[in-house]
Amino acid sequence: MGVILKAEHISKQYRLGVVGTGTLSNDFNRFWHRIRGKEDPYLKIGSVNDRSEKATEDYVWALRDIDFEVQEGEVLGIIGKNGAGKSTLLKILSRVTSPTTGSIKTRGRIASLLEVGTGFHPELTGRENIYLNGAILGMSKAEIKGKEEEIIAFSGCEMYIDTPVKRYSSGMRVRLAFAVAAHLEPDILVVDEVLAVGDAEFQKKAIGKMQEISSKDGRTVLFVSHNMASIQNLCTKVLLMNNGGIEMMGETEEVINHYLKIFRNEEASVELSDRKDRKGNSKVVFDEFWFENLDGEKIAAIQSGMNIYLVLKISNTSTQRFNEIRISIGIDDDKGRRITILSNHLTNQKISIDQKSEKLIKISISEIALQAGTYYLTLFLGKEKDVFDWVENAGYFEIENGDFFKTGKVIENNQGVILMRHEYC
Repeated sequence: MGVILKAEHISKQYRLGVVGTGTLSNDFNRFWHRIRGKEDPYLKIGSVNDRSEKATEDYVWALRDIDFEVQEGEVLGIIGKNGAGKSTLLKILSRVTSPTTGSIKTRGRIASLLEVGTGFHPELTGRENIYLNGAILGMSKAEIKGKEEEIIAFSGCEMYIDTPVKRYSSGMRVRLAFAVAAHLEPDILVVDEVLAVGDAEFQKKAIGKMQEISSKDGRTVLFVSHNMASIQNLCTKVLLMNNGGIEMMGETEEVINHYLKIFRNEEASVELSDRKDRKGNSKVVFDEFWFENLDGEKIAAIQSGMNIYLVLKISNTSTQRFNEIRISIGIDDDKGRRITILSNHLTNQKISIDQKSEKLIKISISEIALQAGTYYLTLFLGKEKDVFDWVENAGYFEIENGDFFKTGKVIENNQGVILMRHEYC
């Protein structure tokens, strides 16, 4: 086993706004330098890739001086906040785009799954696209034919395999694309967050296939994901990116813990009103949330088994009254795994809000059944297909050990996540 991929001083600069130097002669000079393998003569210093800050320069570094190597048969997880530079790095490693400075050295064939349906022709059938994708990856027709039925069976798209891909759902396209990339035996498989599009069953199957590729076949996998449980189960090493640079690289558990402790808490600690990464049309928004005890007092400490209220303050900024709005709160553990969801859609309770008004929503939680630890809230507000406000990692709360079973014994060992009432008969 040796080094199969090596990135040396990789940087990628983008220009904000209008592309070009401004004159035809300068554009030609830049082109002449590029074809001779020389550095761009008009390269500027530029800003760091921090999306939370307003740009003060015309140029931005999406990546800055990335240096690492990957061993043959290794599964490297790449994690970081949105905008950290993960997808840009994968595009450079996959030769989709070229670095501004630095070089990539690889051995063998690379197969990439970066975006849903990349490389698929919408007018061709699923079967025809298998051959097209295989040819793009450098496979002969005979090689593809030998794997064809296996690819189709793995994708679960047998019924629609002779239907044009333009009629596929996004989930079907990603299933077929992953099946092609994984079965055509690349030396390096590059997978972005696209697996999040597939259903839970397929995600489990895809993770299993990537484990098989690395452990049994000795091939290399580069895997980008925000799902820390998947990263933990699959990866042998992890690279943490921040603002276009490498924050840390090392053992999986160590890097994940660092990421969750520093970056997730940092994101969730920002005041809700100051969050710039929220999604939606902002017709109705979350202003604030807090926890209360049954006496209506705000509380900071929550113990297992307590009866509490989660209070949401929302405001309607539009001139329209909204009936039957949907409010969902996802609760994740410190590994990013979804523990449960609180939703008025599930309890079949109708919520409305008048135009240009504020409203407090109280959610009663009886005997909170979580073990001691840190938990994160994702807030969603919408109506039918209209997303009003959606904030991931909107905040976090701590659960302390408590007398959940009302036996006078405080649970001290954190084993698992959920506490369940039970009796021996």
